[in-house]
Amino acid sequence: MRQHLLLCAMSALSMAAGAALAAGKAHEHGVVKLDVAVEGNQLVLALEVPLDNLLGFERAPRTDAERKAAAEVLARLRSADKAPALFAADAAAQCVLKESQVQAPVLEAGAAAAGKPAAKGDAKSEHADLDARLTFQCAQPAQLRTVDVGLFDAFPRIQRIVVQVAGAQSQSKITLRRPARSIRLGR
Repeated sequence: MRQHLLLCAMSALSMAAGAALAAGKAHEHGVVKLDVAVEGNQLVLALEVPLDNLLGFERAPRTDAERKAAAEVLARLRSADKAPALFAADAAAQCVLKESQVQAPVLEAGAAAAGKPAAKGDAKSEHADLDARLTFQCAQPAQLRTVDVGLFDAFPRIQRIVVQVAGAQSQSKITLRRPARSIRLGR
């Protein structure tokens, strides 16, 4: 029950952030928002990042090189635990990525080529984000104390990561700036 409440709270935070963007609040280039929730044997990461931070553009890819770069970014985030890992929990916790959801409508294959109308929020005057939700199962959750973040290494355009951490017994907010890469989890 507690896990369900924690995940609902994370979803509400993500939806509130999405509503703020839809209401016209622009995102900030160079900044990543990362929500981290720990409950029971699950570690859930919710990521919101401007496409400019990942690709250098926020529109549908126009060239073969841009399409290739977009496909690589999507694949990289969907396998965020593969070396070099974008996110790595303490090895002793034995966490394994069980589910990854990555959404970036403006990058969907063929959307621009097929002449489909742009989805809401994908207009040329709008900013485009990538949203991801990664769920890890941890065999030894009592050993889960930190999460290392490899986003700075993988995406040089990222300048800082604003992190909100929610655990069963504590909540915190921190900002990571280079070279910092470790998030301490309150347990």
